[in-house]
Amino acid sequence: MNFALKKIIKLSVSCLLIAGVQLSAYAQELKVGFVSTERIFRDAAPAKAATAKLELEFSKREKDLQELANRLKATAEKLDKDGPVLADAERSKRQRELAEMDKDFQRRQREFREDLNQRRNEELAVVLERANKVIKQIAEAEKYDIIFQEAVYASPRIDITEKVLKALNK
Repeated sequence: MNFALKKIIKLSVSCLLIAGVQLSAYAQELKVGFVSTERIFRDAAPAKAATAKLELEFSKREKDLQELANRLKATAEKLDKDGPVLADAERSKRQRELAEMDKDFQRRQREFREDLNQRRNEELAVVLERANKVIKQIAEAEKYDIIFQEAVYASPRIDITEKVLKALNK
């Protein structure tokens, strides 16, 4: 399922849950909470550690890509400078070499982004799993009826993100 469809399904389920909450609110008082997943991914110690781990893991490849980009740029500039005085065969040969270099660079850059995104998703899944365990512990300990992680708006009164961050940062 793509991201947009998942988001629509989550919002639909949230709307249904809210409608159910409103109906059942007449029968009993509900305790509702909200957690900002975005803040968890940005501010939690495990998320920061995952980011640092990824930066370390991918820094060499990123540096290699940057060096290749610099070589590609220098080669293109040299061809632009020397092009008018080169023989047609030599100019064509250098243009082909430049095109091959560019194709190689584009391929490596795409692979880098794909690998980085895959690893980032793996690392963030671990952080989210830990956060969900903490959220469940808080919900059970403080007797929450429901805790939302996605919302268009959430009152600061029901936001328990700070509690979750404190527990994750221990």
